[in-house]
Amino acid sequence: MILGPNDAVSRRPSRIVVAGTSGSGKTTLSARLGSVLGIEHIEIDSLYHGPNWTPRATFESDVEEFISRPSWVTEWQYSVVRDRLVDRAELMLWLDLPRRTVMRQIVIRTLRRRFGRRELWNGNVEPPLHRIFFDRDHIIRWAWRTYPRTAERVRHVNLGRPELTIVRFESHRDVDAWIAHQLIPLT
Repeated sequence: MILGPNDAVSRRPSRIVVAGTSGSGKTTLSARLGSVLGIEHIEIDSLYHGPNWTPRATFESDVEEFISRPSWVTEWQYSVVRDRLVDRAELMLWLDLPRRTVMRQIVIRTLRRRFGRRELWNGNVEPPLHRIFFDRDHIIRWAWRTYPRTAERVRHVNLGRPELTIVRFESHRDVDAWIAHQLIPLT
């Protein structure tokens, strides 16, 4: 069942996945929900990326371990675990922002990370900006190319798990209002 930002969920959620295109704000929203609800936020990228951007061998077992816990919030990504995440989730929040918003956010985020040389996960930093021209999977190109896939995936989940509550947000204003007026009363 897909709800809108004016719809309340029926009970306080304890296992939440946040869906959205790369750069849509999944991690920011996940961390915020963890804080608001007092549940653990596990940043799934930190489990996936090892040194030198290599996938960690323990990724799947790490995900299995945390989704067996009674409460958590994380980002809905990585095809190898995406179905497991949604199977355990009680609530999916879908950041279905306009492409222009996502692209603005991903460019700003990438520039901040690159110029700030901020360590992301396990010693990794954003690659040099010129790589956008050579690397087909550079995060900015990836976000542009994969933008339509999230909507398809969420609709597939809605068909396969109609009992799972999905809340769709088309703006950050929608998210803020939903947290303040629909989620907070449940806490």
